[in-house]
Amino acid sequence: MNRAAGILMPVSSLPGKYGIGSFSKEAYHFVDWLKDAGQTYWQILPIHPTSYGDSPYQSFSTFAGNPYFIDLEALIGEGVLTREECDSMDFGDYEDDIDYQQLYENRYILLTMAYERSNISENPDYQRFLSENSWWLSDYALFMALKNFFGGQCWYEWPQDIRLRYGYALDYYRRELYFEIEFQMYLQFKFFQQYWKLKNYANERSIRIIGDIPIYVAMDSADTWAHPELFQLDENNIPTAVAGCPPDGFSATGQLWGNPLYRWDYHKQTGFAWWLSRLSYVFRLYDVTRIDHFRGFDEYYSIPYGEQTAQNGHWERGPGMDLFRCARENLGWHDVIAEDLGYVTDTVRQLVKDSGFPGMKVLEFAFDSRDSGSANDYMPHNYTDNSVVYTGTHDNETVTGWFDTICIEDRALARNYLCDYYTPDEEIHKPFIALALRSVSKWCIVPIQDYLGLDNSCRMNIPSTIGRNWRWRILKDQLSDSLQREILIQTRRYGRMNWNNDKA
Repeated sequence: MNRAAGILMPVSSLPGKYGIGSFSKEAYHFVDWLKDAGQTYWQILPIHPTSYGDSPYQSFSTFAGNPYFIDLEALIGEGVLTREECDSMDFGDYEDDIDYQQLYENRYILLTMAYERSNISENPDYQRFLSENSWWLSDYALFMALKNFFGGQCWYEWPQDIRLRYGYALDYYRRELYFEIEFQMYLQFKFFQQYWKLKNYANERSIRIIGDIPIYVAMDSADTWAHPELFQLDENNIPTAVAGCPPDGFSATGQLWGNPLYRWDYHKQTGFAWWLSRLSYVFRLYDVTRIDHFRGFDEYYSIPYGEQTAQNGHWERGPGMDLFRCARENLGWHDVIAEDLGYVTDTVRQLVKDSGFPGMKVLEFAFDSRDSGSANDYMPHNYTDNSVVYTGTHDNETVTGWFDTICIEDRALARNYLCDYYTPDEEIHKPFIALALRSVSKWCIVPIQDYLGLDNSCRMNIPSTIGRNWRWRILKDQLSDSLQREILIQTRRYGRMNWNNDKA
């Protein structure tokens, strides 16, 4: 089993012009930077269009791509935009921060201009894209056109005829919104045209892409609107129960996510047809797929619709191995990471074991002085090789920020485990990264913020909050030659080199 290493940095966090990371030249430079740092994996998080709260885990579609990631420089090169037009737009004041309000107000102005000048309907590659993706694209493009037509309203607030997808209403809006629908299709064509070019570039340099598939889809999504039969909805397509997680040490009232829950009995009756389509799609999209909230396939937390907190929810049985056996029989073996974090029961552990997928180990979870015994799954001496170790994830504090906020007892436990009593707190990320790299886990993924030793002002997400999440961007000069060399030395030292990309 080949040991390897990678870096977690979402596409949105890449440096560059025009307000947000994209499939621009900076993305290609980052691939080269990873290659020369001896890395094998780039974990990019979900790449779907974001909705309220800007979270890639709450998307308008589980199949569509985020139009913000379309490289404007490439559109300038095509002659459908000018540099002056792009430079004239206000995308925010700071290169290390994403101003989503400015993006929403100004990016689409440019993208609309590009579409109107594109003569896209005459492009044979575009027509081929429509034909190959009509099974999801038609509903998505209509959904987004309708959202714009109805002023951004959630689909379950639309008039009944289109909310419930009456045939005459679908025909009417497809005629009335023809050009808006075509615009949405154009955006998806450009997104995937640019994504595949970047992914092929990465693969040619032996860099593999790790992408995420959230277990749930958003309530306000094309998926839920177009396929209500898949979800626990009533006759008016209103949820009867929604997803979340129960109260725990982090939240006294639990987490109320609000996603619609699946009708697993229906999915099983159809041979998991929708899930097979979804998995087949992401297995092609990514080289490795991280399935978020894997424990929800064993048991899922069901909260009655209308509750204000998660306190009155209960556990229900999920599909278990039935889904993954079906996927294996129909789709073959693919590289998957099971996100098995949180409250892990014996049945969840068994599901991960039976699936054969590596689970996740997060170093920040290991050093709890209240639970430091031999049974702590996150202590590195308890790892197995069929696992993926992270210093932290997009939902965690940075290592530097975490070490600064934990209690004295936990700090002492971590120092004792590291046998490190002298490293200054501002450099404590370095021994933690080394600990992850030298573990037996087959893969080690480190967020770029941890390699940089950044504090919590640079973390990606604080779960169950909105307003300041998903905004952090790296500055171009932070991807320095010295940092690259430091990563390369450690990667080689602990036997995780991408030998296809070995650099003396």
